[in-house]
Amino acid sequence: MVQVDVFWSYALGASMASAAFRQLEPVEKPSTSPFFVKNLLYLSCLFAPSGIYLLWNFPGWETMFVFDRNLWGWLVAAFAITNVTQGILGFYVSYWLLRRGRVYLANLQWVLGYFCMFFILVHGWDGTGFRRFLYGGTIDQWRAGVEIPMYKFLWSDVALTLYGMGLILLPVLFWIIARWLREGYTLAGEALAEKKLPNADEIIKRFLFSVLVLTLGAAIVASILIHLLGWLWGFVAFIPLAFVVLFRRDGLVHKQIAALTVDPRV
Repeated sequence: MVQVDVFWSYALGASMASAAFRQLEPVEKPSTSPFFVKNLLYLSCLFAPSGIYLLWNFPGWETMFVFDRNLWGWLVAAFAITNVTQGILGFYVSYWLLRRGRVYLANLQWVLGYFCMFFILVHGWDGTGFRRFLYGGTIDQWRAGVEIPMYKFLWSDVALTLYGMGLILLPVLFWIIARWLREGYTLAGEALAEKKLPNADEIIKRFLFSVLVLTLGAAIVASILIHLLGWLWGFVAFIPLAFVVLFRRDGLVHKQIAALTVDPRV
């Protein structure tokens, strides 16, 4: 979706830089590294085209039923560009933090990127994000207020397209992250000799747990609090709760990142 891809792209770039943090530490110009090139290829050859395809074929759903096929040409161009540039930004921000030894903050970039993505999907700007995401009808039906059970979205044309794209996008992403992290363990050598290093399956499981359980769960909790308390007090209640449960040292997010990176600076 147009509204979420800007954050998803940022999270992708940040996750790739974080996965290759040991390999990138001695690199002064990340744009010359093979890791940045592969990040750019993933964004421009897989991620961005998938978003453009969805926007062309399902403009209503892809814009969360804000626009139909008559949307502005400059918006389409901007969407295509940001699907790449935001990934570059995420890569560079994480790299900048990694060069300064801030391994945990560098990894938080992809965690926060996914949280923002899921918050828009769950809540949106008016509390109907999940209804827009799981709506299996047309934009005319949405505007007319036609009720369609959300479970029917699971076999809609949009959903079937997403399943097909996921079969390509996700395995490639998982392979990149697992491979780069494991290469980093090898580079660390004796420094990690006495530690239990996660294998590829564990890396993928921890990554998925962080994304699909922790960040999605946090987005759902934030949405519930906003529904109950309003935007201001909802976030006032959510921020300290998220810090205590997720982001503080030995919080759930911190534990996952520490296990993935196996680095004392986390």
